[in-house]
Amino acid sequence: MSGTTAVDETPVPATDLADDRRGRLLRLVRRAPLTVGLVVVLWTLGALTGSLLHGPAPELAARVGAGLGPLRDGAWWGLVTSALWCQGLDSYLLSTAMVLALLPVAERRIGSRRTAALAVVVQVGGSLVGLGAVALLDRLADGRWADQLAASTAVGPGTAVVGCVLAVSAGLPALWRRRLRLVLVIALVMLALYSGLIGDLLRLAAGLLGLALGAVVFGRRRGVGRSRPTRAETRVLVALVVAASALGPLIAAWAQTRVGPLSVLRFVFAATAPDPATVAGVCADGSPRECAELQSRLRFSGLGPALLSIMPVLLLLVAAEGLRRGRRAAWGVALGLNLGLTALGLVLAASPMQQRIVLGAGVHLHAFVLVALPLLQPLLVAVLLVASRRVFDVHAPVGTYRGLVKTVVGAAVVAAAAYVALGFLLRAGFDRPPGVAALLADVPLRLVPGGYLVGFPPAFLPVDWPAVVLFEWTGPVFWLVVVVAAARTLARPRLRSAEPDGDRVRALVAVGGGTLAHMATWAGHTYWFTEGAAVAYRVIGGVAITTGGPVGERNPHAVAGFAAHCRDQGWTPCFYSVDARVAGDAEALGWRTVQVAEETVLPLGALAFTGRKWQDVRTALNKAGKAGVTAEWTTFAEAPLAVTDQIRAISEEWVADKGLPEMGFTLGGLDELADPAVRLLVAVDTERTVHGVTSWLPVHRDGAIVGWTLDFMRRRSDEAAFRGVMEFLIASAALSCQAEGAEFLSLSGAPLARLDRGERPPALQKLLDGAGRRLEPVYGFRSLLAFKAKFQPEYRPWFLAYPETAALPAIGNALARAYLPDLTPRQTAGLARALFR
Repeated sequence: MSGTTAVDETPVPATDLADDRRGRLLRLVRRAPLTVGLVVVLWTLGALTGSLLHGPAPELAARVGAGLGPLRDGAWWGLVTSALWCQGLDSYLLSTAMVLALLPVAERRIGSRRTAALAVVVQVGGSLVGLGAVALLDRLADGRWADQLAASTAVGPGTAVVGCVLAVSAGLPALWRRRLRLVLVIALVMLALYSGLIGDLLRLAAGLLGLALGAVVFGRRRGVGRSRPTRAETRVLVALVVAASALGPLIAAWAQTRVGPLSVLRFVFAATAPDPATVAGVCADGSPRECAELQSRLRFSGLGPALLSIMPVLLLLVAAEGLRRGRRAAWGVALGLNLGLTALGLVLAASPMQQRIVLGAGVHLHAFVLVALPLLQPLLVAVLLVASRRVFDVHAPVGTYRGLVKTVVGAAVVAAAAYVALGFLLRAGFDRPPGVAALLADVPLRLVPGGYLVGFPPAFLPVDWPAVVLFEWTGPVFWLVVVVAAARTLARPRLRSAEPDGDRVRALVAVGGGTLAHMATWAGHTYWFTEGAAVAYRVIGGVAITTGGPVGERNPHAVAGFAAHCRDQGWTPCFYSVDARVAGDAEALGWRTVQVAEETVLPLGALAFTGRKWQDVRTALNKAGKAGVTAEWTTFAEAPLAVTDQIRAISEEWVADKGLPEMGFTLGGLDELADPAVRLLVAVDTERTVHGVTSWLPVHRDGAIVGWTLDFMRRRSDEAAFRGVMEFLIASAALSCQAEGAEFLSLSGAPLARLDRGERPPALQKLLDGAGRRLEPVYGFRSLLAFKAKFQPEYRPWFLAYPETAALPAIGNALARAYLPDLTPRQTAGLARALFR
């Protein structure tokens, strides 16, 4: 039996399985009765009326659907009943998935009865608004799209569902409110612009109406200023927009009915290819214009050209993933592609031959629309990228892009050489046998999607299958190599800087420097070195602010040396969050000091959570055990994707609800978790749900880790969150590190909070104390200090040290910009109101 585990192989009775399924169904019915009821009614009516396979018959659709025709005939009830049928089996399946995924969000937030009432309001109101837009378009515009909309009838529950969910989104936490709204609104706009069916317009109208109703009925969460996405969340949102803009033209290319105002962009990806025999006949008859046009359209045919045509989409999707990671190179790729698509779209739309192809396919639009719309989308995306460029500041390891350039250049050389060599050998397989010069001139055209070559008649065309394979697949193979190489490059994790200064600082941090020493390795610092030590600082508004004290060996002359360095550069030196020893060195120079934070340190030598004073901590440990919550050590790079995604979501939601951007500088965020030296302690339950997370920075002395400093703290805020998770995580970290032989845990400092030690504070200290009180509702610094008191810590003050001649407003401005670099003018005003009300 050694190494084996006995397993109970007794079969589970079928009745038990049936009871389990019945129980899950009953729970779903109790939690979301409107959702279940709508799905049942939808499929029941579809079955009874024979509408499941192909949708309601035209006569039935005219009585129960929403459209201008039914309204003119007096069938006003169609504004409501249209939500109870779908267009066909695929629509029934997609609509059911939409209802089950989205409608419970509304039911859980406002209850089933209010959701039902809201659904009726947005269904009727959205349909009326959408049909009003259809009537206006029918009156003012000419063409196939306006005519088809006026004659169409819409059915489906999507109008009510998206309107309800977007209305209720006003009451969601800021993070999920932004994501849900962005995804739904982008999807609705893309469908309306590219597919252009009447149902797409009604859903868009209902969604916009839902947003307006949500702002009026449910209001908006209030805070100091207006909530703004963090850098990480902004990256995700911009990446979603770029990805959606890339997929939009494919909607038009693959949709069964393609009449939307941007459906003309499908000709970048696909067009109806003429028969080769017809092309040969027309060219033989001696019609140069028609021959050139049909030969150009032949480039759209075949799997190879189709694959080549979607390469811009694949590259934009790769760039979108890089944008999500914050990569500067991905930003450049996305911007270049969108500007390139704008320029090529101009050539495409302005080509008389392309216009004849578009008009011949039945897309009858005003000439201005035909020219302007293909340019508008990529141009707007480019503007968005330029406006958000600051958040994409993550650089790849040294040499990364040199490798990508070598791969691309090598692939281009191989593709060109192969095309020319094989083309010359297969020259008899072309209608006009090419020479080496003609093949070389044709190489660039093999790499461009056929939709952009309309108006450029080919010099030769293949007529047998080996020549066809070479002609059609040279471009796709080259671009597939480029796409794969770009995806691998942008997916490479960001590594710590390998620059000499970074290596020197990490070596000095291992020698010593206090509990904040590891923060000197964070991105954004400049370093000043002296004998055996270094100072990490950043210059803001002419003030050189340090991150803690000097790192490395104890050097009492480091403060004076750094001050001299700053004088030479014309800066004001400012040592921030330093301990009493560094503050003493500064005071010896005649500097002033003021306490800016209170550090709490937990000695681990004889730690035992016994006695009345540890009751809260023991309670948290006991609750965790009963709830099946455990604490697991990991790093951000080694943690499973399911865990890291939850950590990101918890962090973004926590920041979003503050109403102000996430603080940085000496407070780490998601970016700082990527450091492999940083340990994460994660609270997870049996279903691998993350309830909370803490990060711990190493504290070194003479090359050995002697302690850990708490940095990143986040906990789940929804109803399922385990209460007391932070107490549980810190207590678990203390016991684990104690067993490892660590001397202490630093619970870090609480900014703008301190103990009252009975001394008479100077004027500046009173000002900082007042700022801490006024910011308490937003950032809770004093509450944080009170929370840490549960662990019976030792208290150590952190100081701000500055020359007596320094301008305090300049120092205050520099600190504010260091902690809140993304603060907008509106948020600055809100912060000022909070400080001085």
